[in-house]
Amino acid sequence: MRKDLGDFQTPPDLVIEVLASLDFSGDLWPRVLEPTCGRGNFIAGLLDAAIPPTEIVGIELQAEHVERASKRPLDTMGTAVTIRQADFFGLNLRADIEWQYQGPLLVIGNPPWVTNSELGTLESDNLPTKRNLKGLRGFDAMTGESNFDIAEAIWIKLITELVEEKPTIALLCKTSVARNVLSYAHKAGLPISGGILRRLNAKRWFDAAADACLFSLDVGQKIPCYDVEVYDDLWCERPVTTMGIANGHVVVDVDAHEHVSFAQGASPIEWRQGMKHDAAPVMELVRDADGNLTNKLGDVVDVEPEFVFPLAKGSDLYNGRVTKADRYVIVPQKHLGESTCHLAEYAPRLWEYLESHTEVFDKRRSAIYRGKERFSIFGIGDYSFSLYKIGIAGLYKEPRFRMIAPVAGRPMMLDDTCYLIECASAEQAATLSCLLNHSLCIKAISSGLFSDSKRPVTKRLLQRINLRAILAKVDHDALLSAAHEQLRSLGLEWQTNMNGSHSNLADWLFNSSAGKRQDQQMALLVSVI
Repeated sequence: MRKDLGDFQTPPDLVIEVLASLDFSGDLWPRVLEPTCGRGNFIAGLLDAAIPPTEIVGIELQAEHVERASKRPLDTMGTAVTIRQADFFGLNLRADIEWQYQGPLLVIGNPPWVTNSELGTLESDNLPTKRNLKGLRGFDAMTGESNFDIAEAIWIKLITELVEEKPTIALLCKTSVARNVLSYAHKAGLPISGGILRRLNAKRWFDAAADACLFSLDVGQKIPCYDVEVYDDLWCERPVTTMGIANGHVVVDVDAHEHVSFAQGASPIEWRQGMKHDAAPVMELVRDADGNLTNKLGDVVDVEPEFVFPLAKGSDLYNGRVTKADRYVIVPQKHLGESTCHLAEYAPRLWEYLESHTEVFDKRRSAIYRGKERFSIFGIGDYSFSLYKIGIAGLYKEPRFRMIAPVAGRPMMLDDTCYLIECASAEQAATLSCLLNHSLCIKAISSGLFSDSKRPVTKRLLQRINLRAILAKVDHDALLSAAHEQLRSLGLEWQTNMNGSHSNLADWLFNSSAGKRQDQQMALLVSVI
């Protein structure tokens, strides 16, 4: 099996269970297409069915798999079987497959469990034609937002090219792939319906640490329906939830979402992602027993202190370790795209240090660094240097917002697994963190959060939470009381009384995204007393 092809051959026992869960019969689907048939385990299972299909077509890229599959007895019960060695992405599924028989079509199989970026890392040529599959723009199209599973491309090709055949498509895939396909189909207006997702124990069947499922759709119906019944396993008789589309986004449970739909819309404040440098061995530091800063290579680092800041990672945020600095990070730029050449004159020790480790920076593979300053970083701007922030870790399935105060007078930096809001004062940060941690807000975020995602909390999710709508439903006195307590827990005191109207409170609370500086914000705070 080849890792670069995401090759997980389907165990025969699982094939039997999948076909049984679909209640497969050749009377219902006389034609079957397997787009990535591998060694032919699904074909063998189909031929062993009580009523096998009239015709099976299998497509496989790897010659050794085609040879092995072709050695199986393929004429059981008179079924016509064709196994074709071909690049799936190079075929026109409507024009290049010649069927001998007619009738309803089932597409079944287990496409590769690998992403396009993983294939690129492995220098594989098993890729669909390069294109911006999700229609992303700018920075998102250059970074992880544009990453997709090859199975997604297979799904979309099947739906779009076979729509006139009105097939049922049932594939084993990651649950994240199923969601992404559903989202894409809705945005593109693809005619799908009858969605069913049955969870699968990937560890048991493939020894793979992934959330997987059997995902099935009916394609080509006149009236599309983007609701998907979710079952806990292949044999459950009743769905546990119904996944679907709300406000243009996939939600975990459409019924539960109704209770927090009022909070869906647009965030009144802008969320930012933390700093990205991809040079941790050089850029991230800790203090040794003697109080010296050292890098991950074990070297003592002596650079100008104004370029060194306390650092919190996602695990620090999630676990509330933000009141002191256990890590530090070098920040060579103040804003995106700033030249680093001036460091040679104004920070000669830092310049010498960075120059001595150019190989680390030159090895950074991400396209975002192409054509940029050698020591450039991303996720940096005025907001990074705000003394007070709100932060959340993106890699955890439970949303926990943290107020972040300066450490030893220095603003705390966050890494790129985190998201943040800049705040103009401690009071504003405390109040906003209490609002974000309010049960209504947590429920609104959780309704769009998928715990099996590699990054459950994303900027896109945070930006669609309407905090103004949530503020309108919470008790303002209780909110401000909680904010007072938050400050006291950090050894800080509220500097003024806050008893403004809702509109004044909202204006003050959500002005952080306007780039106001602390003195301006404090003046506004006084004006609404």
